[in-house]
Amino acid sequence: MNQQNLEAAMATVHALLRAEGLSDAANLVRDYPARAEHTGNDGWNGGTEIWEISLDVPPEHYARLGAQRGNLEGQITERLRTVLANTGERWYAAKIVPALEQRADWRTHEPGLPRQARVNILDGLRLDKVVWYGALDDVEFLRRIYDLTNLPSTDSRYTDAAGDIWQHTVNNSDWDMDWVYHDKRFNLVDGPTDKFLQFLCELVHPVVRPDREEAETLVAHFNDQLRPCGWEIVIEERIAGRPRYAPQALTNNGARAVQRARGVAASLDAGAMAQQIHRLENAVEKDPALAIGTAKELVETCCKTILTKRGVEFMRTEDIGDLTKKVTKALELVPEGISDAAKGAANIRLILHNLSSITHNLARLRGLYGTGHGMDGAHRGLQPRHARLAVAAAVAFIDFVTETDRVRSKAKVES
Repeated sequence: MNQQNLEAAMATVHALLRAEGLSDAANLVRDYPARAEHTGNDGWNGGTEIWEISLDVPPEHYARLGAQRGNLEGQITERLRTVLANTGERWYAAKIVPALEQRADWRTHEPGLPRQARVNILDGLRLDKVVWYGALDDVEFLRRIYDLTNLPSTDSRYTDAAGDIWQHTVNNSDWDMDWVYHDKRFNLVDGPTDKFLQFLCELVHPVVRPDREEAETLVAHFNDQLRPCGWEIVIEERIAGRPRYAPQALTNNGARAVQRARGVAASLDAGAMAQQIHRLENAVEKDPALAIGTAKELVETCCKTILTKRGVEFMRTEDIGDLTKKVTKALELVPEGISDAAKGAANIRLILHNLSSITHNLARLRGLYGTGHGMDGAHRGLQPRHARLAVAAAVAFIDFVTETDRVRSKAKVES
């Protein structure tokens, strides 16, 4: 079966599925390329030819289909056999398969970008009526990212994507402005992460978008969606004083700190800490102000847990500074044999004080930047980097005092 006949068959299958209300199967047939493969024969002397029609679906979409794949394959197969019933002794079956990834950087362990985050970004561009190609035209913009001469045309009059895009966006202008968002040749929603991020960076390139304020606003919107997924767009260099942006994978310091905090909570058997850690995990990237306040609460809960465990009285209303002082004294954090006048004692006390005061002061900032107060139009809230600082400081503190508590308790039992 040649590709032209296969395309005609699949177009008919799509029409049947759509007419019968089987939209999920119809969308698969429409959105993803099909290829035919003769896989064998059934019977003696040649018998019936067995053909497999494979739909190459991006791995992310393939995984999301899960148990639905078998049902969708059955729906497509049934219509295929109806359409191709008069093609001789042939037996057809549809197969949904993951498309092979053509990425040289797959071993870098950088995070992918979920489909929903991409849809949200593109929907935001639609809502704000952003002209994605900016000061260029569609062809000029896309040539900065893709080799259009090696991509197929959807118009039989042209041999490549460059020709049909020019015809329908520049010459005739009969495609809607957002056509590229759903064009499967570029596959922005389900394709490689690096191409999607490159698309966003070119969208705010100084040549494409000379208005610096407009570009900065778009970058801020992009990063709102990208940061929770482990990415952000940052300034890489400046061209004539204007920033050129590039994608950057976020370091996972926040996640590592949260993971370490879980171990501390488990060792103390502290349910309240476990709840706070769960809140931290969901807030570091999405709600920095909440994460900062929770980091402070985590330190307070840890101190109260250790003091209760050791039978040290404290007032429930005592602030983080007072609690830290009591924990320092109860755990004898200044090494034995060193007097208060020695340099080591002052240094250790200063480190402990600074660890607790970081979360305390950042939590006070939360009150200034959090919700509930009217802000002027230029207001920018606390950023995820502030939250990661607070969380890392809080975890460093609770890790140290908890380990010290364990060592002290073990020494007391053995003595």
